[in-house]
Amino acid sequence: MSRRSALQSYLLVRLLLAPLMLWTIVTVVFLLMRVAPGDPTDAILGNRAPESAKNALREQLGLNKPLFFQYLDYIFHLMRLNLGDSLTSKGVTVWEIIAKHFPATVELTFYGMLIAVIVGVGLGIITASRPNTPLDAGGRLFGLITYSLPIFWVGMLLQLIFAVQLRWFPLGTRFPLSETPPQTITGLYTFDSLMTLQLDKLPTALYYLALPSFTLGILLSGIFERMVRVNLKQTLQADYVDAAKARGIPEKTIMIAHALKNALIPVITVLGLTFAALLGGAVLTEVTFSWPGLGNQLYRAISLRDYPTVQGLMAFFATIVVFASILIDLINAYIDPRIRY
Repeated sequence: MSRRSALQSYLLVRLLLAPLMLWTIVTVVFLLMRVAPGDPTDAILGNRAPESAKNALREQLGLNKPLFFQYLDYIFHLMRLNLGDSLTSKGVTVWEIIAKHFPATVELTFYGMLIAVIVGVGLGIITASRPNTPLDAGGRLFGLITYSLPIFWVGMLLQLIFAVQLRWFPLGTRFPLSETPPQTITGLYTFDSLMTLQLDKLPTALYYLALPSFTLGILLSGIFERMVRVNLKQTLQADYVDAAKARGIPEKTIMIAHALKNALIPVITVLGLTFAALLGGAVLTEVTFSWPGLGNQLYRAISLRDYPTVQGLMAFFATIVVFASILIDLINAYIDPRIRY
């Protein structure tokens, strides 16, 4: 079988398996929400509401039906791409929540990953090219520390120092409440500022993004630094690198054109999956910084036992991750002709 046919067969199998994976995920989420402690009627009406009012609300929401019939209703609506209505925000559909808050998550993810790639890949290249030096040891230490530190602790610490004590950065939200955000096209304030030529709003949008995206990016950069350093070290010891040196090819050319290209293949996989996972809601970062993204909405919905919102957001997140993993495999196969599935 040719490589092209093998890739087509692999893509077909993955696309056929994608609905099965999504069905498994949404089923697990549905069951976990039902067995978790708490009652959505308490979140809506309050703990002191009479039982008769709670029973009436359960009947209205369909929560009094047997679990099997609730599940069938959920799957039936999901097949029609109907994610349902929020229980705690009356008259608001889950799709409206996604449309309103997903751009904030995308913007935070984009800038966080940009910082992570620049810092992580840059440090990985520098430390790998200078093995067994203090710089190499410092790179290893940086990777271990940033990988192990919990993001909510670092986020609160940076907010305490730079937002509360020094007052260099704002706390929470994406834009000052006293100002009007840029005209909405994509929902990404920095891009909308450029696209609508409202350049005076760009510094403000970046200012509010700075602390959460820096925190997210620095803590993620350790993953990429470790991977780039290890893979690049192994690649630099390969025979074809020695042959290139013997032919008199400059070291910089060998590093960029030969060694780095092969060393980045596993990094691209981790980069893509991490980006997809963050698009599925950087929950800890968004909650820590009160960032109005989908991760924060998911946390709120779980706290209030808002079944449709949690189930809808998780189905949306799962779809992103599943199809992103397929795309990453195809990108890797395109970059490295040796890869066959």
